[in-house]
Amino acid sequence: MMVSSNITMIISMWNDTSTKINCYFSIFLFIFGVIGNILNTFVLSEKSLRSNSCAWLFLISSIFNLISILSGLPTRVLSTWTIVITDQIEWLCKLRAFTVLTSRTIAAWLIMLATFDRWLLSCKQIQYRRISKLQNAKRGIIIIIILSSFLHLPTFYCYHANLNNTPLKCYSKTIKCRIFSDQIYVCFTILMPIILMILFGFLTLSNIRQMHHRVQMSLIPKSGQTIVSNEHRQRLKLIDRHLFIMLLIQISFITLFTFPQGIEMIYLTITRNVFKSSLQNTIENSIFTFSLSLTYLASAMPFYIYTITGGRVFQQAAFKLIKRIIR
Repeated sequence: MMVSSNITMIISMWNDTSTKINCYFSIFLFIFGVIGNILNTFVLSEKSLRSNSCAWLFLISSIFNLISILSGLPTRVLSTWTIVITDQIEWLCKLRAFTVLTSRTIAAWLIMLATFDRWLLSCKQIQYRRISKLQNAKRGIIIIIILSSFLHLPTFYCYHANLNNTPLKCYSKTIKCRIFSDQIYVCFTILMPIILMILFGFLTLSNIRQMHHRVQMSLIPKSGQTIVSNEHRQRLKLIDRHLFIMLLIQISFITLFTFPQGIEMIYLTITRNVFKSSLQNTIENSIFTFSLSLTYLASAMPFYIYTITGGRVFQQAAFKLIKRIIR
């Protein structure tokens, strides 16, 4: 009896501590992420940036990161103090899960597409560099949105509200659905985009190292026209270089903050038939909840990454926006 009482006390203390940590961390992520992604959207909409295909992909990715945060975090915070309707009402549970999963998948694949765009731009072959256009980026965005939405349609069948003995109240009900939905999320939202980001990132670095010179436009000097054109080309190169640095750092943070959830979901799937004590289940659910919070941190960070690593072009655009807001 003494042992059972101690275990019950440990479980209660663990749940209480875990709930408080996740609550305050979620509040921080919500404020941090909403402000950052809204500022990101306005800054990347500046004339000097929005004509760049990579910056356009960053812009749309920020919008979907914002959607993911707005649809996912408020209910996590409110669940600490009250019953959340998305955990109780079936159709709201399904809609919220679909929105969070789809928006997060779209955001991840848009960053992957931005990495692919930087690789194209670094290639020596001019026919590859010509593919890196704003029009092609917009087409890629439409394709990613359609495919991501189609990929998560089974959410409307699998997810159910008010469940017990699951990591979340709104989750896949059956074992088959859980295996299917979890592995779809792990493979197509975490593993595949990150693997492709890293691959094209290394290919881009390799192209940059091997490249001795870029094909330059031959311009005839004519009343200062060459100087203006050269200055314009140097400015575009500077933007491209800073965008690539921003991209590499963002890939690093995405990998760092989303891989733990992928590993945790794979572990839960593998050990689904293993007997676990109530204490072990409590600890594993807490780890799952915290790893889920880290994925929101990955969605919240882009603006701050871009501000620190984006060079003068992004920083000046950000400071101009902040001054306009203050005025």
